Amino acid sequence: MMETKYLIIGSSHAALEALRAIRQADRDGSMTMLTRDGHMPYSPTILPYVVSGRSAPDRAILRDETFFAANGCAFVGNATAVGLDAKGKTVALADGRSWRYDKLLIATGAAPAIPPVPGLDGSVPFHVLRSLDDAMSLRNAMGAARRAVVLGGGLVGLHAAENLAEAGLAVSVVEMRPHVLPGYFDAKASGRIEAAFTEHGVKLFLGRTVVAVDAPDGRSCTVRLDDGGAIEADLLLVATGVKPVADWLSGSGVAVDRGVLVDDTMRTNLPDVWAAGDVAQAKDFHSGTQALIGIIPTAVEQGRLAGMDMAGDSYLKPYAGGVPINTYRFFGRVALSIGQAAADGCGEVAEQEGGGYRRVVLADGRLVGYASVDEPFDVGIMGELIRRRVDLSGCKEDFLSRPLETGRRLMSEGWR
Repeated sequence: MMETKYLIIGSSHAALEALRAIRQADRDGSMTMLTRDGHMPYSPTILPYVVSGRSAPDRAILRDETFFAANGCAFVGNATAVGLDAKGKTVALADGRSWRYDKLLIATGAAPAIPPVPGLDGSVPFHVLRSLDDAMSLRNAMGAARRAVVLGGGLVGLHAAENLAEAGLAVSVVEMRPHVLPGYFDAKASGRIEAAFTEHGVKLFLGRTVVAVDAPDGRSCTVRLDDGGAIEADLLLVATGVKPVADWLSGSGVAVDRGVLVDDTMRTNLPDVWAAGDVAQAKDFHSGTQALIGIIPTAVEQGRLAGMDMAGDSYLKPYAGGVPINTYRFFGRVALSIGQAAADGCGEVAEQEGGGYRRVVLADGRLVGYASVDEPFDVGIMGELIRRRVDLSGCKEDFLSRPLETGRRLMSEGWR
């Protein structure tokens, strides 16, 4: 059995930030990072560019062997965790090995969630886009394809659809919600994004559910919709969401709801076990309830806090809660959102349309959400206004008419 003081399961942004935070407080404690992936750590945000060919796979790598050597951390790839004995402080791997730890961070991320649709049980070939291997597989499949169907109108699905369309494929996107990117944008903002896809030849089937997928000839497939319609394709991508990789914790005693439940220092219910990133269900800033917020800034912050707590860093401050943030670039344009920009009933909504679109959501005179399309804003400034709950009552009209300038002035005054 192998032993280490700090054992990190996972290798993406939360895991890497935890490593950095641990090393700031503990330069000498032994550390090991295990990952089920066969590659060095990479950024999932680069995967669409690997699919398009704009980025070589090695350009997606975040850290190399030199980094781990310099930080005294053993990096072990192709190491899939299959069980946790919290009492014995050991993690079992799929290959029969096991690791004993003093302190454990669960940063296993999330995996594609495949809907229970007949045909998607393995009988019909399809692609997903979550790993570097997925991206390379999808890129290779594009060369022999003419028609593609993407299931899901979220970030992953739309990024892939754009790249497939630009590669010359006839692309259709099926989304069960009435508009695309419903978790980040309201219907008006999404409408502008949808129009861009339509202008580039992508067919959108919104408010439609897939009831079956079949492949009678073993090559092309037919996607059947709830309204009786059918779409033919020779490349199928399933991008209908993700779920935390937490099944390996079954029977361990770790509390799991939709994800691993953690407190404001990323501790689980068990001693010496933390969780961070897409696998962690932590406090939501707005509601105070525990939620999954699968974005890189949240993963980085949670990983930092977990690492600080694991190493006993005296500068640790409790987690204030996650705030959803998204920057989405499409066909040379940009859409941004932060906070409760897409939610209904959260407060007063002010919209402005022209060359771009802007939606501001206020509650009790304070900013709780902001979104725009073709009108960039300073996400950092708006994020600080939200997190600090700055009262905008005295300058509401100025803020609504000139949000960026007013926001900068307010933060400048607040920082003095």
